[in-house]
Amino acid sequence: MSGVPPFETHRVDNQPPDFAPCDLWSADIALREAVTANGAGDFAGDIASYARLAGDTLYRLSFDAHRDRPRLRTHDRFGRRIDRVEFHPNYHAVMQAAIEHGVAGLSWRDGRPGAHVARAALGYLHYQVEPGTSCPLTMTHAAVPVLRREPGLREWADKAVAPHYDPREVPIADKAGITLGMGMTEKQGGSDVRANTTTATPLGSPGEYALVGHKWFFSAPMSDGFLVLAQAPGGLTCLLVPRRMPDAAKNAFRLLRLKDKLGDWSNASSEVEFTGAWARRIGEEGHGIATILEMVMLTRLDCMLGSAALMRMALAQALHHCRHRHAFGKPLIDQPLMRNVLADLAIEAEAALGLSMRVARAVDAAPGDPSEAAFARIATAIGKYWICKRAPAFVNEAQECLGGNGYVEESLLPRLYRQAPLNSIWEGSGNIQCLDVLRALSKEPQTGAALWTELQDLRPASRPHAPTIDRLRAPLVEQARIEEANARRFVEQLALALQASVLLRTRSPIAGMFCQSRLEESHGLAFGTLQAGTDLEAVLARVLPA
Repeated sequence: MSGVPPFETHRVDNQPPDFAPCDLWSADIALREAVTANGAGDFAGDIASYARLAGDTLYRLSFDAHRDRPRLRTHDRFGRRIDRVEFHPNYHAVMQAAIEHGVAGLSWRDGRPGAHVARAALGYLHYQVEPGTSCPLTMTHAAVPVLRREPGLREWADKAVAPHYDPREVPIADKAGITLGMGMTEKQGGSDVRANTTTATPLGSPGEYALVGHKWFFSAPMSDGFLVLAQAPGGLTCLLVPRRMPDAAKNAFRLLRLKDKLGDWSNASSEVEFTGAWARRIGEEGHGIATILEMVMLTRLDCMLGSAALMRMALAQALHHCRHRHAFGKPLIDQPLMRNVLADLAIEAEAALGLSMRVARAVDAAPGDPSEAAFARIATAIGKYWICKRAPAFVNEAQECLGGNGYVEESLLPRLYRQAPLNSIWEGSGNIQCLDVLRALSKEPQTGAALWTELQDLRPASRPHAPTIDRLRAPLVEQARIEEANARRFVEQLALALQASVLLRTRSPIAGMFCQSRLEESHGLAFGTLQAGTDLEAVLARVLPA
């Protein structure tokens, strides 16, 4: 023999095919129903188009965008300070696709009813495949109503909603579209932004300031501008800090380092020092928190949507695997206990999406409907607490469905798992959300009334969970005081009741199963503990059509 013949030691089988390409619109019955139920049916074509792009091209681009993390270059080769963050080209390709399709600006540039719901659906689809870029997209979207308050910042607002992505470091006058970041928290304060020490000293021209200080988290540092909080003579104030001055000079701030984060790898987060940075005031001095609240509510909505999206993609990956993987003589999906786990996850994911889209509808209607405005105000904090809190355990359960394959980087699940804790921390951790709910109920009684109205479909005495709902009447309608130490339990009950209400109002076939398992205390503390007799097939049929 002239050589050793080639051979194979084994045949590769019993493995699922690639997940992508996947049409994330046609495969998601719950999303299609939520878009229609919340008044965004006119946008279905645009959403479907982006869903196909997200489930194919963007899905593939996302792997390198995360694998090759952003790098900070503080100086160029001549020693000049540049403070530049460099990204993998796929990051820019994903950003361009998202902005062109309206993930950041659709709700502000399209005046049709349902635009906020449509934008929420686009964000939900985007977050499933590339969550890192969702940070600058969310902040750009949320900053628009704040910028629109100041006539002198109209150019910033208009270019933030434009469907153009331009990553160049040039003044905004030279750009058709811009992105925005933010810097709120400092080392000594965290969520307690009133403890901020960064100072804003008035300059000669009205509304102009010089900033000196720092930010412990300075998000998306390659953005064109940043909304920050600083102490002006009149108190804590909101300001816009441009990256480049109108004459193209670099503004006076220094990026100290990029955060070495658990997840969110494709996106850069930094620490910054302001060394006399020029800024424009937004709103009145001393009203910084009030000015920024509208932005915070919108970013919290995107935290809900992002966590719901992680659930959806983790579930889709798990179900795809279980359909094609055989164990102990039959497909995993036909194993009774696995079916219970998958169905339980499916119920949780649909409820998370349903509440998120309901809040998006309230945001859409808020300018003309005080009741919807009140509902959006408090339901955002409730949903942000609960949905974001559920995501890490949910994604881990989905990983178990894949076994060891769900723990290696070649699959998507490790990335989703690293991402899952972020939204419960960003824009106020769980305790902050619960305290915000208590504060709203005590100071804005219309919020409790709006919640109680929303829950009326749950109250017929014939329903086993009616007593659970009736116990919420006192704090919502009569302003009975809830002890701070019990706030988490109370907000959890509100979240579950709102999710049940949404599912019942939209006539979801899983509504009864959700009420039985979540409101009637027939569910264990882990996923996969639905009671025997639950129609698991009806649940799984909605997740990912074969």
